[in-house]
Amino acid sequence: MASSFDKFVIAPLNSGLTADAKPWLIPDDAFERLNNAYVFRGIVKKRFGSRYTGHNPLSVTTKQLNSRLRIALSGIITDGAGKANGNVSTDGGGIKWEIGQIFSIGTEIFTVVEAGVDKTMLTSGSATVMKFDTTDGDYAFEDAPATKQVYFYPTQPVMGLEQYRGTEKAVAFDTQFVYQYSGSAWEKLGPTVAWKGDNTKFFNAANWRNLAPSKDYLFISNFNATIGAPGANDDPIKHYDETTWVDFTPLTIVGGNKVMTAKLIIPFKDRLVLLNTIEQNGGVNYAHKNRCRFARNGSPMDSNISWLEQNQVGSKGGGWIDATTDEAIISAEFIKDRLIVYFERSTWELAHTGNQAQPFLWQQLNTELGSQAMNSTVSFDKVVLTIGERGIQACNGANVQRVDEKIPDEVFQIRTTDNSSDRIAGIRDFRSEMVYWAFPTIEANTLSSTYPNKVLVYNYKNGSWAMNDDTFTAFGYFQQPEGKTWADLNDFTWAEWNTPWDSGTTQSAYKQIIAGNQHGFIVIIDSDLSYNASSLQITNISYDEATEIPTLTINDHTLEDGDFIKLKNVTVNVKTAGGVAVETVLLSEIYKISVITSDTITIKIEKDTFQNDSTYKYNYIGGGTAERVSKIDILSKQWNFYLKEARAIYLAHIDFIVNRTPSGELTIDYYPSSSNIAMIDAAKVSNSQLGDNKLETHVYDTTDLFEASLDRLNHRVYFQGEGTSVQIRIYSTDEQMLDSAKVLCDFELEGMIVSATKTGGYE
Repeated sequence: MASSFDKFVIAPLNSGLTADAKPWLIPDDAFERLNNAYVFRGIVKKRFGSRYTGHNPLSVTTKQLNSRLRIALSGIITDGAGKANGNVSTDGGGIKWEIGQIFSIGTEIFTVVEAGVDKTMLTSGSATVMKFDTTDGDYAFEDAPATKQVYFYPTQPVMGLEQYRGTEKAVAFDTQFVYQYSGSAWEKLGPTVAWKGDNTKFFNAANWRNLAPSKDYLFISNFNATIGAPGANDDPIKHYDETTWVDFTPLTIVGGNKVMTAKLIIPFKDRLVLLNTIEQNGGVNYAHKNRCRFARNGSPMDSNISWLEQNQVGSKGGGWIDATTDEAIISAEFIKDRLIVYFERSTWELAHTGNQAQPFLWQQLNTELGSQAMNSTVSFDKVVLTIGERGIQACNGANVQRVDEKIPDEVFQIRTTDNSSDRIAGIRDFRSEMVYWAFPTIEANTLSSTYPNKVLVYNYKNGSWAMNDDTFTAFGYFQQPEGKTWADLNDFTWAEWNTPWDSGTTQSAYKQIIAGNQHGFIVIIDSDLSYNASSLQITNISYDEATEIPTLTINDHTLEDGDFIKLKNVTVNVKTAGGVAVETVLLSEIYKISVITSDTITIKIEKDTFQNDSTYKYNYIGGGTAERVSKIDILSKQWNFYLKEARAIYLAHIDFIVNRTPSGELTIDYYPSSSNIAMIDAAKVSNSQLGDNKLETHVYDTTDLFEASLDRLNHRVYFQGEGTSVQIRIYSTDEQMLDSAKVLCDFELEGMIVSATKTGGYE
């Protein structure tokens, strides 16, 4: 029998998040909200996932350690009885000591949970002494694993990710140290050198040649210098040559006046160029925020006189040139061999003249659009993208124009207080044809908003946008030295692993995107994964016996009320009131959280998780982590396919064309006209029978061998929606979010076939 409904095919899906018009005026394949999903080659796909870096973990529990910035304390190996002691600073671990830092010895993890003199740490093993002094950095262990290296984890935010051409390895920065990926883990690079910046001082680095052509220097700046009288915690530019670190403070004027630091270090036209400098004159530091300072041609290591200005005796072509603006230089990037420089509210080109007497000139390209953050600028072959305070724009070398016309107001949601805009970080994903920008929003819970809490996703092939919930402080590239093995994949399920085994992403030498977070984790971004790396450190857990609610300490967690996390390696020793241990429980479920402070959250755990005895308490042993569980939340256009006839619409059902998964499931709610009343909730209130509106992305009947062989499923969901328009929401309910089998599955929506009919006209 022929259907009495009209059919409307919505495919391919290319428009993505669209907020430049009212929801009933945007294209049929556009979305008013697109959270934790994005448009990719005509389909809607679940957001990218992430996994640990590092190989050859000692155990599943210690797998996290190879993905964290760590320091092998110099010469500190436990003796045959598992004893070791020393001082973190003296042994090369820095001068910042605080709650949340950890040590590891073999498979045993020690967590600092109390500040003060000789405080006892938590231990995941059997050590009998584990002391740490946060006032001076002293530590002591007894009965720890014998004859093992002692590692210290500063747990500082990742403040930059670069590649060192000298070793062809990825390097990372926290607030104090530079680290290098060793092939299996992250280790401190070179001998002891400590930077003194805070978590607003992001690093900039450049590879440039040494006197020996076969060896490159890595030049690094964190732009940390005091204006006026130099401060005790100022940091000069430094360079590294695979062996040693050296302060690099080139002379600029005869008499000893110096360049102290620079925001940007860029090799350009056979010269090392410094942009936005702080220079010392007469013993006083002055900011030259619009300045380009350049060395002579060739290696700047030849002699300090290479930086002398043209009018100085012995000069060989060094000098400086200031742009004719009071704005500060923020970021810079190349288009082929042209250097585009972004100021606060304008865009310039540092043009090369070919004249050795005056090699560079400033040329203004735009007077209105600039950049907000050094790390927000992303390079393409023909354009450069950056996030400015007035829009997300592209520069092609001649013109600058906004590319965010579909989401024109989103840039104004970026938080600008407390150096927040400096925290924007961007990267290009060549494989997925995307650009990712991490940024902090003004909508974030003020209790948990220090670091970025969102990732803006831009599909540069079709100009579509989406939004993810996540926290990254820096992005970079990483060329993995080894292929993935089964041993590397031992902590997630087949439902979570969506990457074909012959995919390039699992092979050695594949260039990956890496991202760092506020806890010193560095993870690999992988668009084939449907889960996130467990990269939030759980420092401590306390339990309120009166309310039966556990409180988790996760420093600077950036989570929001109602978010969901999955616990990993959270082992609890449960004890009776008498103090006798009765059982050990591993908490590994998904929980909905409530935010208490920027460092603490609560979760709801059923009392019988531990025991039926009403008088008990439990002790956390440390080493646990939390994985953010992403909630897909998609809001469609307000559809009415009969607008030209001035008729209302009745939505009968939609056939969702989805990629088959092992056990995935979402909910499809709907809203008639422009109402914000969800029909599923309204039906429950009125005791109406509208169905459960579940979209199952797995086969209905596992005994149906034909359906089980399909890669693409057509699953129908029924509605009873009538109005001037109908809008659907695709999301996971709280019940679904708590079910790992459902929520950690992949999701790909290839299209929709909408069955509807016209109803009465507009009255």
